[in-house]
Amino acid sequence: MPPKKREEKLLILCVDRDGDLSAKTEEKTPIFGRKENLAAAVSLALKDPEEADANAMFEAVRIYDQLKKQGQPHESFQIATISGLQLLGVEADRKLVRELNEVLEAFPANSVVLVTDGYSDEAVLPLVESRVAVTSIRRIVIRHSERIEETAALIGKYIKMLTENPRYSRLALGIPGLLLIILAVMSLISATATLIAFLIVIGATLFIKGFGVDKAVVGFFRWIREYEPPSLPHQLEGFAFAAGIIAVSVGVFLGVNEAAMAYTQYLPATLDQWIGLFPLFTGEFIRQGIFLIVFGVCVIMSARTIHWYFERDVRLLRTLVIIVVISWFSQIFHQVSFILINPSAGWARAHELVFTIFIGILLAIAAALVALAAHMKYRGFFKKRKKKIEEFEQG
Repeated sequence: MPPKKREEKLLILCVDRDGDLSAKTEEKTPIFGRKENLAAAVSLALKDPEEADANAMFEAVRIYDQLKKQGQPHESFQIATISGLQLLGVEADRKLVRELNEVLEAFPANSVVLVTDGYSDEAVLPLVESRVAVTSIRRIVIRHSERIEETAALIGKYIKMLTENPRYSRLALGIPGLLLIILAVMSLISATATLIAFLIVIGATLFIKGFGVDKAVVGFFRWIREYEPPSLPHQLEGFAFAAGIIAVSVGVFLGVNEAAMAYTQYLPATLDQWIGLFPLFTGEFIRQGIFLIVFGVCVIMSARTIHWYFERDVRLLRTLVIIVVISWFSQIFHQVSFILINPSAGWARAHELVFTIFIGILLAIAAALVALAAHMKYRGFFKKRKKKIEEFEQG
């Protein structure tokens, strides 16, 4: 007994990418069935007899009737029309995809006969082929006579499209209209002002369209409208990082400014003078900017402690110890700056430097012991970090 043939489902799909069907007849797409598509095509043809999409829908109905007559028992057919938007672009393609998925969900076709007006095949074909096999493409192109009367009618049709379609009227009518208004107003002032205003408008239009400034502005406002703030830990971490960068930058600025003032006071001219005064400049930079620089570094590292806290990571304690140690370094560098500025008081300042370093060591040990005690007491708060353990067996 021969195997039963699998039922073939063929979809005759008419695609109106520029959305003329919905715009001119207020028909809701997708449209299923021969009767519904024929009625929609007639309605569109009555609204605009020169509309190519109406001819494409008629052709889709004709193909459907022809296939129904020639069809085999194991074949079934369906006809549907989907449409995009008049402004085209990404939103139009997304609408086409949504309607195509709706059609395929209602009629899970094995293959598609694609019917279009020939204008948007390159954009539509990949969208359809990515979801179902396209076995045939039928392009409907309206034939025009080469006589002068029909050529004039065709030109009139495109002029009407330029005036009524917002996609084209902005450039075809809007910009020239603005230029005429500017010329009329500026002509009352002077010819030079008229020429300058004319060039500004032309240049601004070319710049905006050439670099896509209008699309960037629309995308920016869409991003603001759809923006979702990050979680609270990320907000705190970002704020601490930004504040730390600002503090470090201001500290570097104050240090450079103080070193520059010292330079203007001594004005070294030779290499020997530069070498002799370099410790002075370095000392002035450290003395004026070290506190803000160290403070900024500590704030930046505190951004990581916020992250470790919410992650319950034990590295929180280690980072806190480092922050304590770095904060004390401001005192050490402060003592170093006095030695660099005034070497004659070296030994007196050296004793203070040694004492400051010793206090810093004790402070680091105390911070480490406190962190260790906190880790022992709050061990249950911290999550265990996963470690990869590799075992090697000797054969």
